[in-house]
Amino acid sequence: MRTNVFLDGLVFPEGPRWHNGRLWFSDMQGLDVMTVDPAGKVEKIVEIKGSPSGLGWLPDGRLQVVSMIDRRLLRLDAEGLVEVADLSHLASFHCNDMVMDHLGRAYIGNFGFDFAANAPVKPAEIVLVTPEGYARVVAEDLLFPNGAVITPDGQTLIVAETFGHRLTAFDIEADGSLVNRRIWAKLNEAYPDGICLDAEGAIWVAAPHPGDVIRVLEGGRVTHRVAVSARPYACMLGGKTRCTLFICTAGSAIPDEVRGIAGGKIEVTDVEVPGSGLP
Repeated sequence: MRTNVFLDGLVFPEGPRWHNGRLWFSDMQGLDVMTVDPAGKVEKIVEIKGSPSGLGWLPDGRLQVVSMIDRRLLRLDAEGLVEVADLSHLASFHCNDMVMDHLGRAYIGNFGFDFAANAPVKPAEIVLVTPEGYARVVAEDLLFPNGAVITPDGQTLIVAETFGHRLTAFDIEADGSLVNRRIWAKLNEAYPDGICLDAEGAIWVAAPHPGDVIRVLEGGRVTHRVAVSARPYACMLGGKTRCTLFICTAGSAIPDEVRGIAGGKIEVTDVEVPGSGLP
């Protein structure tokens, strides 16, 4: 399978979400949360000076955004951005991707170590933030918890451990706690980044190394592989029937203050099984 370029001229697109008929995403190094509709019309929604990453929506429709470098969760109200929670005392390093459940609870991962400085790999946490802003650690000792999905029944969270080369599953308890940790799929030497779930329970995985997007079944069997034009960092199933796979690609993975070098794209291909679950 191969892709077509749907949108270019970006810096480093991340965190794609299909919401209200549009693709939403963070241009992480461009500092903007943006949308693009099926006709290709682009809109800048809000600037996040601390670098935007994970996106999600509260039950009342308000957007929440992870601000990476200052380790905060922000909410976009009619009056502008407000802080939901400061996670600097809970997250080991820069915050990153996020998945939100139907109750508006946010599950946020972080790097765990200074990736840009080639620091030694250290484990990190998943932090749960309630809509009221209460934050607590719900999982520890994860090797760069990155993209995450929640199954349609709301009972299971699956997260990509980028430096663990695996997808890891948890049961979600009524209070949002994560329990019964288990390996969902081992990915050999692949580094999983952003992920999305389809209606057959398979997970599409954007893997910047080795550099393609794979569809994985529980247990690790790869059923499909998509070639892209640059390194893939995230993916999302969307479109009218949720059978369009949107893939965020870029040339490098420097997550900090390096800005302004264009090269980010959103590439697309059609798939047979529609998207499901969250995000």
